[in-house]
Parts: sequence; C-alpha cells; structure tokens
Amino acid sequence: MLSACASSIARASARTLSHHRLQASAAVSSHFAATTSKRTVTSKVGDRTAEHAWNKSCYSGIDYTISEDANVFDMVEKIAAYDVGCLVTKDKEGKLSGVVSERDYVTKVALLGNSSKDIKVKQISTKAANLVMARPYDTVDACMDKMLSRDIRHLPLIDDMGEVVGIISIKDLIKECLDEKEHTLNQLASFAVGEGGHFVM
Repeated sequence: MLSACASSIARASARTLSHHRLQASAAVSSHFAATTSKRTVTSKVGDRTAEHAWNKSCYSGIDYTISEDANVFDMVEKIAAYDVGCLVTKDKEGKLSGVVSERDYVTKVALLGNSSKDIKVKQISTKAANLVMARPYDTVDACMDKMLSRDIRHLPLIDDMGEVVGIISIKDLIKECLDEKEHTLNQLASFAVGEGGHFVM
C-alpha cells in the first residue's frame, strides 16, 4: 500500500516537473523569438537612388551640357577637359535634345577619317527620342538594369517636368553598389563581435 502511494506521488511529481519544464522552455523560446525578431542587421541595399549617385558624381560639379550646334571638336575638348565620357546636348531653346559620347566620336568621326571641326554634335549624337533616361528617385538597381539591358554607360536624369537635372555614369552606380555592400559588411562585422546590429523599436 505504501509502495503504491509512493509510486503515485512520484508519477505526479514527474508530471508537475515536466509541466514546469515545458512552461520554462516555452517562455525562453518566446523571449528568444521576440528578441531576435527585433534584433536585425539593417541593409541599405535597394534604398539608394540615382540622386545619391548624382550627388557624388564628377558630373555634379561641372557644366555637363553642350549645344547640339557646336562642332565635334568643341565637344572633344570639353570631354577631355572635364575627364568625362558623355555630355548632354541641348537645342537652341535650351531643351534636352540628346547625348553625345566619346564613343560617338571614335566610331562616327575618328574611325571614318572625318574632321571633328566640320561636323556638328547633332550629327553624331543620340537623339532624345531614343534615349534611356532615369528619374532622381529611381533606385540604383533600376538604373543599373536600364544600362545593362541597353548596353549603355550613361543615363540623363530628368525631373517630373521632363527637364534634365543631371547625368550619371555606370561608374557612379558601381560606386554606390560598393558603398552599400561595405555598409552591410560593417554591420555584420559589428554584429559578429557583439556590438549588436540595430534594434528596431
């Protein structure tokens, strides 16, 4: 009889202990899930825009335009002076009419043995109707996709009124991508050495 009581008490104690262990385990799991869901390494990938690239571009500090009626020699001089690869062309009214690049000069003037002083910029430029353009608020990824899909190296930036407000190069976008990756790697490194990441409230 005494043995049966002891056995019953032992089973009850085991069930109680098991129940407490399950509750404790659930509480720990819940706390861990809540903590890890708030503790995140935030990434800037995809957040940066064409405007970010433009603000850091060498183009942002120069006059990147040229009249479409200028001769190609003047265009080459300007490109060489600013050490850039492309200029935005404007018509007599100051409106965007296209772009002209060093590649246009090489393929349409130099290789054909033509004189750069006898040819107008508008004769070799890519016209506005055929341009691929971007908005300042377009993401870096979107701009990169546009360049790669059309095999181009420059994108004029236009505002919502259709006015040109800048130009960015493939080099500008690559720099932004590298900055994004470096930002993420720095955050991961900080997280790994126990400095935390960012806590989202």
